Amino acid sequence: MKRDYYEILGVSKGSTVAQIKKAYRSLALRTHPDRVQEDKKKEAEEKFKEISEAYGVLSDIQKRKMYDQYGHAGIDQQYTSEDIFRGADFGSVFGDGGLGDIFSQFFGDSGFDIFGGGQRRGRRAQRGRDIQYEVAITLEEAYKGLEKKIKVPRNEHCRECQGTGAKNGTALKTCPTCQGQGQVFVSSGFFRMAQTCSTCSGLGKSITEICQKCQGKGAMRVTRSIDVNIPAGVDNDTRLRVRGEGEVGNAGPGDLYIYILVKPHDKFQRDGRDLYLDLPLSFVVAALGGEVPVPTLAGNVTMKIPAGTQSGKVFRLKEKGMVDIRGRGQGDQYVRVMLSVPTKLSGDQKKLLEQFAEVSGDSIYKPEETFKEKIKKVFK
Repeated sequence: MKRDYYEILGVSKGSTVAQIKKAYRSLALRTHPDRVQEDKKKEAEEKFKEISEAYGVLSDIQKRKMYDQYGHAGIDQQYTSEDIFRGADFGSVFGDGGLGDIFSQFFGDSGFDIFGGGQRRGRRAQRGRDIQYEVAITLEEAYKGLEKKIKVPRNEHCRECQGTGAKNGTALKTCPTCQGQGQVFVSSGFFRMAQTCSTCSGLGKSITEICQKCQGKGAMRVTRSIDVNIPAGVDNDTRLRVRGEGEVGNAGPGDLYIYILVKPHDKFQRDGRDLYLDLPLSFVVAALGGEVPVPTLAGNVTMKIPAGTQSGKVFRLKEKGMVDIRGRGQGDQYVRVMLSVPTKLSGDQKKLLEQFAEVSGDSIYKPEETFKEKIKKVFK
C-alpha cells in the first residue's frame, strides 16, 4: 500500500506550495542515491522515487486537488508516472540551474535524468576541498588579536606529474569503462542515475604508467605553515576564512576555515562583549570606603569603593570589556566585590575588632581560657 504523500514529505494538508518545495528540497538532498554507501543505493533510489512522486503530485494544483478528493486511486486513474514527473516544477525547487545542476553542486559529478533526457559528459573542473582547522587561544589573545602561524596538513597536486597521476611524459588513454564520458548511467525504472566512472574517477582518461612519486593518485599529503590574522574580539563561535589555503583542485584551491577556541580564564568570565570579575574586598575598605586596584585585560585600573559597600555589590567599568569583532564598540567589565574575611588575626587586630563589636552592640563568641592561659595570668 502506498504511503500518504503528505506523510512522505512531512508536511500538513494545509501546507503552501513554498512549504512543500522546502520540504522536498531538504529530503531530496538527503536521500539522493549518490550520497549513500554502495550497499544502500537501491534503498535510497526507492526513497528518492517516493519523495519525488509525492512532490510531483502535491506541487501541482490540479493533481493535489484530485489526490485530496480521491487519494491514490484518483491519481493512478488519471495520470501515468511519466505525467506526474513531466508536469512537476523540479527546477524552481533548486533555483535557475535546475535539479541536475544543484545535484552536481552538492554531490560532484553525479546527477539524475528523468526519462533519459540529456547527458553530461566528462568531469567538471572542481575547486579544491575546503579545510577546517581549530585554533586555541587565551582570553588575553582574543582581547588584543594576534598573528599566529599554524601548520595545516592538506592534499596538493603532485609536482612530479602535475596532478595527472601519470608518469611524467606518458600519455593518457581513453577510459574503456565510460568511453571517455567520465560517467556511467544506471537505469532505475522511470529515471536513470548518472554516476562518476569509478575506473577513471570522472576524468574520461586512464593512466598507462603511474607516477611513482604519488603512486598514481595525482596528489600528495603535505603540511604547510600558514600565517593567520586573528582579529581582536573573537569568541568560541567565531569562524575565520583564509581564501585559497584549502586543498588544490582543477578549478583552483579551496579555502581554509579557522574555528576559534578561547580557553577558560582563571579570573574573568565572558558573556559576549562583557567581562565579569569577582574582587575580594576587606571589611575595612568596604566599611570606610577607599580605592582598590582592579585587574582588567588591558592592565590594572583604580576603582573607588564608597563607604558602606555591601558584599556582592556590582560595579561597572565602562568599555573595559572585549572589542566587538564587527567594529560595533567595546563591552564593559563588571566587578562584583566579595567581602574577604581574614583567617588569622594579630592580637591588636583582635582587640580592635572586639572594641568595635562592643561599641556596635554586637555579641561575639569568646572561647573559654585554656589551662595554659590561666597559668600564664597567675604567674604574670
